[in-house]
Amino acid sequence: MIARPEGGPRVVVGVDDSAGARCALSWAIGEARLRRLPLLVAHAAPLPPHVSAAGQLGCGITEALRGSGAELIARLLAEVSDGPPDGVAMTALALVGEPGATLVRLAGDDDILVVGHGTRGVLSRLLRPSVRLHCARRARATLVCVRPPAFDLLLESLTAGDEEPEHVPGSRFRRLGRRLRLPL
Repeated sequence: MIARPEGGPRVVVGVDDSAGARCALSWAIGEARLRRLPLLVAHAAPLPPHVSAAGQLGCGITEALRGSGAELIARLLAEVSDGPPDGVAMTALALVGEPGATLVRLAGDDDILVVGHGTRGVLSRLLRPSVRLHCARRARATLVCVRPPAFDLLLESLTAGDEEPEHVPGSRFRRLGRRLRLPL
């Protein structure tokens, strides 16, 4: 269990390498400053199935996952706020475990839990459960889901190779028009 500074509330943010996580981290830093609360930045990497089946043989892999998680947190902090944010008491944790369950365990009743809200495909949702939905169902803390701006989502989907994302306004109508062969 993670000890709380002076037992008071804090802002807990879960991060990964996505646009939604960057926006969630930025929002969490601002909220921690505004409310003068400590900030806990957490990255949880799930243990690969072949390692969890091997039992204790995966000690080196767990250390590697924690190390890459710490590097990711440092890189995100550098991108979002040029390093650790000024005026905010911050703690960073790189953990190994299922991200949703780990965040729910970290955030207490009086905390603010911040997660990113991204868009994923059907196959991705089948392979990896949604952290946002897990937290929404099980967290005792106040949950805030931060969406990236529409422009960031558009850029992210274009770099992923999608021709046109569904969340861009009007894109469903364009696809419908193509199916019906209507000029739009």
